[in-house]
Amino acid sequence: MDIQSEKLNLIEWITSLNDISIIEKIKDLRTKTTEDRIRIDEYSKELDEADAEIEKGEYLTHEDAVREIRSWRE
Repeated sequence: MDIQSEKLNLIEWITSLNDISIIEKIKDLRTKTTEDRIRIDEYSKELDEADAEIEKGEYLTHEDAVREIRSWRE
């Protein structure tokens, strides 16, 4: 079965629903999916920014980070 047929089957099923709890669960799923997509987009932007910083040499090596953290104790 192709995706268009699946969508039509879901639409038909949803239109026949009388149970509000199932409709609420579907709405929650849609909201969660949208929130996840936004979060993934944000992470992608952060990764792109990090890549750009690395390309410009704006990063600490592991050793530099350890040294900096140890200096906080002093």
